[in-house]
Amino acid sequence: MIDKKLQKAGIKRIAGVDEAGRGACAGPLVVAAVIIEDLDNQFTEGIRDSKELSPTEREMLFPKILEISTSFAIIEISPSEIDAKGLHKCNIEGMRRAVTSLAVRPDYVLTDGYEIPGIEVANLAVWKGDQVSLSISAASIIAKVHRDRLMIELDREFPGYRLAEHKGYATAAHEAAINKLGISSIHRKSYSNVAKFL
Repeated sequence: MIDKKLQKAGIKRIAGVDEAGRGACAGPLVVAAVIIEDLDNQFTEGIRDSKELSPTEREMLFPKILEISTSFAIIEISPSEIDAKGLHKCNIEGMRRAVTSLAVRPDYVLTDGYEIPGIEVANLAVWKGDQVSLSISAASIIAKVHRDRLMIELDREFPGYRLAEHKGYATAAHEAAINKLGISSIHRKSYSNVAKFL
C-alpha cells in the first residue's frame, strides 16, 4: 500500500479522498476524506475498494473506520449544484471541501484519479487509488455507505422510483419510473438520460 511507503518516509497523517454517486442520475454526489494513522490496526485488514465489498461488509466496516480514524469528513453535493456547475467541477470542489473540513490537518492527501487544486496540502492523484491506498479505500467505503443510506431515506420521500434498489443509477426500472412519475427535484437534469424526459 502506498500509505505505508509514505509513512516510512516520515509522512504521518495521510488523508484518503474518494467519492460515491458520480455516475448516478439521481441523488447527491458524496465525497469523503479519511485520515488513518494506525495502518496496522486490526480493523484495517478488511478495508479495500468499496466496489469489492458487499453492502453488509461495507456497513460493518463503516463504524470501525470512523472509530480508528484520526479525522474524517463527509460532503454532500446536491443535484442542483451538479446541474449548475457540472459534475467534474463539483467532484473537485467536493474533494477540496472534504479535505478542508477535516478537524486535523493532513500532511499529505491521496485521491482516486484527480488532483485537488487550491489546497495548501501536497496531494497526489493515484490511478485506481482505491485498490492501492488503504486511506482511499476507507474513504470509498465511507462515501458509499453514507450515500446508500441517503438514497434509502430518499426512497421514502420519493416513492415509486425504487431509489433504495438502484441508488439513483440509470437502470431500466429507474427510467421506467421517470417516464411514469416524471422528473423529481433529486434528479440531475443535466444528464442526458434524464434530460430526454424534460
